[in-house]
Amino acid sequence: MPIPFLEPFRIKMVEPIRMTTREERTKTLAEASLNVFRIRGEDVYVDMLTDSGTGAMSDSQWGRLMVGDESYAGAKSFFRLKEAVEDVMGFPFVLPTHQGRGAESVLFQAILKPGQVVPNNRHFDTTQGNILELGGRPVDLAVKESGDPQLDAPFKGNMDIERLKSFIEEVGPENIPVGMLTITNNSAAGQPVSMANIRATAKVYRSFGIPFIIDACRFAENAMFIKMREPGYADKSIIEIAREEFSYADGCTMSAKKDAIVNIGGFLALRDHGLYEQVAEKLILHEGYITYGGLAGRDLEAVAQGLREGVDEDYLRYRLAHTRYLGEVLQAAGIPVYQPTGGHAVYADAGACLPHIPPEQFPGVALADMLYLEGGVRACEIGSLMFSHPDPATGKMITPPLELVRFAIPRRVYTRSHLEYIGDVAAEVVKNAGSVRGVKIVEAPKLLRHFLAKMDWIK
Repeated sequence: MPIPFLEPFRIKMVEPIRMTTREERTKTLAEASLNVFRIRGEDVYVDMLTDSGTGAMSDSQWGRLMVGDESYAGAKSFFRLKEAVEDVMGFPFVLPTHQGRGAESVLFQAILKPGQVVPNNRHFDTTQGNILELGGRPVDLAVKESGDPQLDAPFKGNMDIERLKSFIEEVGPENIPVGMLTITNNSAAGQPVSMANIRATAKVYRSFGIPFIIDACRFAENAMFIKMREPGYADKSIIEIAREEFSYADGCTMSAKKDAIVNIGGFLALRDHGLYEQVAEKLILHEGYITYGGLAGRDLEAVAQGLREGVDEDYLRYRLAHTRYLGEVLQAAGIPVYQPTGGHAVYADAGACLPHIPPEQFPGVALADMLYLEGGVRACEIGSLMFSHPDPATGKMITPPLELVRFAIPRRVYTRSHLEYIGDVAAEVVKNAGSVRGVKIVEAPKLLRHFLAKMDWIK
């Protein structure tokens, strides 16, 4: 098979990983109560649980750690981050946070009241959790195409513009303190959002006087998809596309652990000084002072450098091809894969792979458990365990449209051989798919239960 991509970097440092026996993994999974989040990292051979904070930083990023200014207030490192955010994204006001959920938390604490609603194409888990914790309602309004895993369409992460308009008119704009859009759309299989859709979403929010905030975790990958797929953008640079993405928004929340390729860090970036001051009060209380926000100066330096590296076109072409290759490998192994593959992850259709397991028995969890048992591969359920929750307004259970397993690929970490190994493990799981049992919850918290749930096989 010809090599479909080449890494635009050389490996400078390595970390040993250990293959465990099936007996060891059986014991480990039982001790983890079938929850892969509870497994120790050293007991995982190839870890696709998340791409958040798991990437390999560059030599330039490691170098920036050595010049971090650890001043409590007014550190030089903060101003380097502020300059990078303004250059890449165009926002003049920046509040650093320890990671993306910290940005979400302080934003919603400042503006969200109980009973209010936050629309999005699709909220991810911590965004949804932060809204629910404050008594709000997270509402997902992605295009209907996102619910068809086999439809090959370029921008299945888009907001459904007509549904958004109707929804705002129904609940009243006075009940919506902020409107969001997630790029790429992680809960919808990492699918990108077109520039036309970003523009149209902004127009709707603006027409109702609703501030527009982008969840920007994977904005650079989204920009690369726009360059590759949307007419009129082929000749534009990634940074030009990124600047346009954000030009339509009033601000963004960012987990820098994704497209800025750092191990910790995030920020909230805004245009409005009044909103900035309002959120800054919450930031000081819950994260840290406004020029460090829960991060060391060295972390601020790494984020600033990573923002610029994350919009490098050679890197992004490799990144998307690397992910696409894993999708091809899994399909060849007999795993139904959500089409087309996204930028940061491949999403297996667990419901189609294990059709005998109903959603209430969590086929995504069962598939993830079997991948670990078979070969020490850790992946993440993106389905009913993660997203099902009662609607705060009606009490009716809201469930996700698909039962998926996400293979989230850490940036600049695994080679082609690791991806092919995942395919070998998946093929073994597929051979015995009919005998895989569903799982049940034994114990779990009400919010974000997938992180802490204890489960058992259904007899």
